[in-house]
Amino acid sequence: MNFDHTHNSPHVTNNEYTLYELNNLVRSVLEKSLDEEYWVVGELSDASQGYGGHFYGELIEKEGDGKRILARARVTCWARTYNLLRLRFQRDTGQALHAGMKVRLLVRVTFHEQYGYALNIVDADSNFTLGDMARRRREIIMRLEADGILHDNQTLPLPRLLTRIAVVSAQGAAGYGDFCNQLAQNDYGLYFRVRLFPAVMQGARVEETVASALQAIADEADCWDAVVIIRGGGATGDLSDFDSYLLASCIAQFPLPVITGIGHERDETVLDYVAHTRVKTPTAAAAFLIDHQAQEAATLDSLYSRITRSARERLLRERQRLERQSTLLPLLTHRNTDRMRAKLDQMRANLHVLLRQRFERERHRQDLLEQRLRASDPSALLKRGFTITTCQGKAVTRLTSIHPGDIITTITLDGEIKSTVTSCKRKN
Repeated sequence: MNFDHTHNSPHVTNNEYTLYELNNLVRSVLEKSLDEEYWVVGELSDASQGYGGHFYGELIEKEGDGKRILARARVTCWARTYNLLRLRFQRDTGQALHAGMKVRLLVRVTFHEQYGYALNIVDADSNFTLGDMARRRREIIMRLEADGILHDNQTLPLPRLLTRIAVVSAQGAAGYGDFCNQLAQNDYGLYFRVRLFPAVMQGARVEETVASALQAIADEADCWDAVVIIRGGGATGDLSDFDSYLLASCIAQFPLPVITGIGHERDETVLDYVAHTRVKTPTAAAAFLIDHQAQEAATLDSLYSRITRSARERLLRERQRLERQSTLLPLLTHRNTDRMRAKLDQMRANLHVLLRQRFERERHRQDLLEQRLRASDPSALLKRGFTITTCQGKAVTRLTSIHPGDIITTITLDGEIKSTVTSCKRKN
């Protein structure tokens, strides 16, 4: 269909248009050629209710494999229509229009000179339910659950000292910059060591590069306390690359806690289901780390205060004990001195008794020895009529010590008798 509008535009010369005039021309052509209502099938990649109750979203169509988006269009539904449509749709399906839902919408094609092309929703077919995106996520989650790894990463304990952070994000991304700035400017003066492991966060290479970055972190897992995967917001359809079984299984089995901050509050991916902690945005991820460390710092401060207080109380008790002892020390010393003096006096008295007893025993022993000496004195024997016989200066005690012809000496009390042995006769 051909339209000639040059005669309706007085400022047009040589087929030259202002932007407004060209957009107005497009609008008039669309209104004349597409003036009916059309049923269109697609997937809502974005859905929200804005100011005044109006509905805003984005409708997409994908290739058969679901990886590449073929077409997209902005969709709107004015509050008056949306309020009725929402109630009926939610009553029929049990849920409201949301991102990831495949829908069949009755729309009018509109074009605005300032806002461009859009589809205005007139009605929605309640027979259409969740779309390919949500179904794919459910299938991946069911597979992870069947493998028994869906909640593995969530069971890992968060380190109490959470300061060494490995980040997976795009080089130079605004979200990564916001994350680092918030950590660096935290109100508690906490220190964080952050290193970026760059990856593509949008498009066909998301799976490959994110998996590679995670592998690089795993190779030096002892150097890090946690992993943060962050990406700025945007249309939910752009997050479909994160609905990957390979990435989800990698995160589920990762040796470190993984924190995801991949989109806005309304965005959700399979990675969020398996991650240790899911937050809304990169700045929320930074806030989570700061709050965790602040709580640990508060715990340490509390412990420090308790230890300090306990030590102070112990020192006070010991000081008081020492003061009491120092007060009692002179009295105890005096008492001990008295006891020791009494003990010494007793020992002195005992010593005198013991010495006297010892002297008496020694005197008695000496007397006995003297008696024995006197009894063994030869002169005493001689006085009693005994004699002593010697031969060559040796006492004769046996006949075998003398022989006939030997000269023997017999000692008496008053002299000696010399004799010559003529014979020796042994007594029978």
